[in-house]
This record gives sequence, structure tokens and C-alpha cells, in this order.
Amino acid sequence: MAVTFIGVRHHSPACARLVRDTIRALRPAYVLVEGPADFGTRMDELLLGHTPPIAIFSYYRDAERVHASWSPFCEYSPEWVALNEGRAAGAELRFIDLPAWHPAFADRSNRYADAERRYADVTERLCREFAVDNTDILWDHLFEIDPGGVGERLDAYFALLRGEAEAGEDDTARESYMAEWVRAAEAAAGDRPVVVVTGGFHKPALETLAATGGTDWPDVPRPPEGAAGGGFLVPYSFRRLDAFTGYQSGMPSPEYYQRLWEDGPDAAAGALIETVVARLRKRRQVVSTADLIAARTLTEGLTRLRGHRAPARTDLLDGLVSALVNDDLDQRLPWTSRGTLAPGAHPAVVEMVAALSGTRVGRLHRDTPAPPLVHDADAELERLGLDRDGPVVLKLTTPRGLERSRALHRLRVLRIPGAVRESGPATGADPVLEERWVLDAADPAGLRRSALIEAGAHGPTLADAAAAVLDERMNDAGTDMRGLADVLFDAALCGCADRPDRIAGAIAAGIAGSSDIAALGAALDAVLGLWRHDRVLGTARSALFGTVIEECVTRILWLVEGVRGGPAPADLDRLHAVAATRDALLHAAGMLHLDRDAALGVARRVPALHHNRLSRRRGYGQTPATPQ
Repeated sequence: MAVTFIGVRHHSPACARLVRDTIRALRPAYVLVEGPADFGTRMDELLLGHTPPIAIFSYYRDAERVHASWSPFCEYSPEWVALNEGRAAGAELRFIDLPAWHPAFADRSNRYADAERRYADVTERLCREFAVDNTDILWDHLFEIDPGGVGERLDAYFALLRGEAEAGEDDTARESYMAEWVRAAEAAAGDRPVVVVTGGFHKPALETLAATGGTDWPDVPRPPEGAAGGGFLVPYSFRRLDAFTGYQSGMPSPEYYQRLWEDGPDAAAGALIETVVARLRKRRQVVSTADLIAARTLTEGLTRLRGHRAPARTDLLDGLVSALVNDDLDQRLPWTSRGTLAPGAHPAVVEMVAALSGTRVGRLHRDTPAPPLVHDADAELERLGLDRDGPVVLKLTTPRGLERSRALHRLRVLRIPGAVRESGPATGADPVLEERWVLDAADPAGLRRSALIEAGAHGPTLADAAAAVLDERMNDAGTDMRGLADVLFDAALCGCADRPDRIAGAIAAGIAGSSDIAALGAALDAVLGLWRHDRVLGTARSALFGTVIEECVTRILWLVEGVRGGPAPADLDRLHAVAATRDALLHAAGMLHLDRDAALGVARRVPALHHNRLSRRRGYGQTPATPQ
């Protein structure tokens, strides 16, 4: 039998209904879904019985880049509906898209994001023709409110988009790969149907590509040698799904579309009007019964005026604004454009957006596998007595206090919620010897669990993951010496200063590229103090900090020799850098690879060649005649 292709917009209830009805009618042998092929063998895990929204978190890490992406599902996502309905119909389920680590996804953090930039000209023309502000309003007008004949309208819409849009190399690679799965499934299905659910932009190309070619099942790509990649399920939230509060998120207002999926447009509009009013009253905004009646009346009037069978999302929002906002608005209403909610929005508008966004958070089934980091973190916090609520005072001068501090700082560096540092040493020279933290072990929304799962991309233990994040931050700092110094201090707090192999290369590159003598001197001064004296944090004689000292001294000497003198007053920050270099030569040359003879050579040449004011101040405190 023929393959049935269904082109969808991700997170569209109208598309989800079409997928549901098609699978129930055809009862196909295979249901193929746009999703990461390397997760395809874990369908049982994906369909354990989770409470959406959830997401497949995919990660990739090699020597050159780190990439993370999400494939989110909510109850009304066409892909989620396809998998569940396919399982109920007895179909074989397959994810058929390239893995998220593939270069085709290098610029995408959300597999199911809208790709409007590819066909902006087409959608802008359609918006003008239908007299609407943006593609979200256009989509509701064309598809979400009137379910009749939605399949034919979707086909026409996506054919128009693809016909006038240029596919990039990433689209071509993905579509070629997905077509291999379609051909293989069609051959394996025999006389039974196959249903293919992908983004609508890909549907026309897949119909063409699937018509000819081989029928062998394609191989699932593996990460290159030396790279790490994989995926885990994570709880997701409506807040992360919402285009108003997140980047690359697809359709906005997930709570509205959830209610639209469950109850239809009339019930969704009525319930959300009441929700908005309740939120405003909770914040002590005066909303009378007359205001509530006016909101309903205006919503119904706008619905009829715009020719809708039932209230669309913007009919509801515009009706609420008209009834509840009496002030002049300083900015456009957020639903008339795309992107995050701008600062300074009217408080009532903020509450409207929040009500339609929703607060739902997904929950994973208790049997869901988790990355090793989750188990390591749970065990470490329990072992160290940090798996409870309330304030904690840590004595950094005791081995147990230092160990507990390092565990909490590793969580902080990994951005795991649940521990807030209230006080403690701010620099390596800070004489404070204790820290105060406030712990919150409860995780009702699953945010801590989700963050730990995602942090598992960096390593199997808290120490390994924190070191990897510090490595990335070091690379990002580049030649920013302040950023580099911050990373080094965090490395000391996390107990990662004894891992020079993870960070030293990035440090050397950053220092070698810096031309700011003052910033190099400030970093050298801070690190030298940690290297010489800090036995509390364990950085005294640290190999990592020794590398920083060596690189800074070499770079400062090279830069100082190139400074030209002039009539301006002495640069005190540069003098401090020279003083820090002198101190390093005095106190560390015996244990590190510091060339005192080379430094003395610079001290001779600079005043002789350039009459530099910096050197005339004799910041080195050394002369060839009196070496120390």
C-alpha cells in the first residue's frame, strides 16, 4: 500500500488530531516520526508512561565543540501522538531523522523549533493577504479553529512554503536520510500502510525522494572517534516551550493549546478568561464582574468580526486587553510579534501571557534511566549530609568542611538549583575561612533533576562534570584575563585545580593572545597568592596554577619589552604587573620554569633601548649587579 505522508507544525493540536485520526483509520505497519534515529531503540523507555511535557536531551562533546539540544514533546505534539497512537495500533515505531549531534543540527538547540527564516517571504505575503500580524495568528486562522478539511489545507500550505523556499545543505542531508527509512519501511510493510510524520517543510521533498532508491534499512550514524554523544529523557515545562519566554520554541502559549487539545476552542477561551482574572485579582488588581463580562463579550465580538467559528488565541487576548487595560500601552502587544516578552510590559499583559503560557512541568516515570551523574550527585550529597533543607555552615579548615564545600561549588558551577551560597571567600586572598549556604532539597517541579540529567553531558561524576564546564568557560574566556581569573578561582573552589590537563591548554592559549599588561598582571598577582599560600582550598603548589604563573610571566616580559615610553604619567596598573612578575621570579623561580636570566635581560634592554618610564621606575626591584 502507499505511504501516507503527514506534514505537521510541531506542537499543533490541529496536526495532532490529523495524525491521531489517520493512524486510527489506517492501522499502519510502521509509523515513522521525525526524531533522533539514535534514540530509536529506546521507544519502550520513551513510552513508559511519563507525564508530558518531556524532552529527549541530546548531547555531543569533542575536542572542538560541545553541543546540546532538546526534542520536546507535550500531549498535543503530533510526534508524541503519532508514537502513542502507533503503539496502540500495533505498529512498528521508528525515529528517522539524523542524530542531534550531526552537523546538520549545529545551529539548532530545539529539533522541533519553527524554521520560519527559510520561508519568511512566503509567510509575510500570506500575512498581508489575510490581514494578520504574524505567522502564529495566520496559523490559528487557517488551521486551529476550524478542523474541517485540515489535511488538504495543510498540504496546500506546505507545498506553497516549500515551492518558494530554498532548502539548505542541512535540510538536504536530513531529507535524504529520512527518505531511506521511508523506502525501507515501505518495502518491509508489504501490503500494509506506512504513516510518516515530519515537519511540513520536509513533506514535499520526502514524497519525491522516497519514490526511488534502495530499500535497505539505513545505518544509524555514530559519533566520530574520540567524541562522546548520547541522550536521556528529561522533564520539560511549558515555560521552556513558550516562544514568549524561550528561543527556538515553536508555537507560543502552550497552556492555551493544551486546553484547545483537551476541550476545544470555546471551552479553552472561557477557562482562560477566568484564569487571567484570577491571576490579576491575586496580585491585587481590581477586576470587577462587569470587567469579566466585558472580556467575554469583546472576545465573542472579535471572533465574529474576524470570521472565526470559535475564539482564536488572539481573539481571546485582544478581548482581554480591551476589557481590562485602560492605560495607554508603551509597546506593541507581545502576541503581535514573535520573541521574548519585552521588559516594561503592562502588568495586565504580563499576566495574560503567563496564564496562556501555563506552569505545567512534566514528570518522568520512576523507572526512567538516568545518566551516571544523577546517581553520583545523589550519593555524594547523601554521604556529605547535604541532602536536606536549611542553612549550613562549612568550616573550610576541616577536611570534611572543605569536601562539602567543593561538592556544593560543583553543583553551582553546573547550575544545579537547590543550593545558594550566602557568604564565603570572594578571592584567594580573602581571609574568610567558612561558608554559609542555604539548601533546598525539595524538587517539586523537577527542575533540579532535569538540570542534573542535562549536566550529565559533561561527565559521569560531579568532579568530572564541573571540570569539563570549567574547561568550556576557559575556552570561552579567550584572552579575557578577568574571565580567566574567575574560572581559576572557581577551579580552586571546586577542587579542580589539580587537573591541569583539562584546563592548562586553554589557559596557555588565552594568555598568549592577550596584550593587556595590566590584566595579565592582575591575574598573575591573584594566582601567585593562591599558589604560594592557599592551603585551605588546596591550591598551594598547584600544577595548574603553576602553569598560569609561567605563562603570565613569559607574556608580560614579552609585552613589556615592546612598550614605548612617552611624556604621559606612569601607568600604575602596568607597574603592578611588573611588580607581580618580580614577585613570581623571587618566590617561584626555584620550583617553576621561570627564566630569571631572561627577565634580567629584559630589565637591561628596556631602559637602554626605549628610555621607557615604566622601567625607569625600576619596578623589577632587580639589577644585573644585584641578582636575588
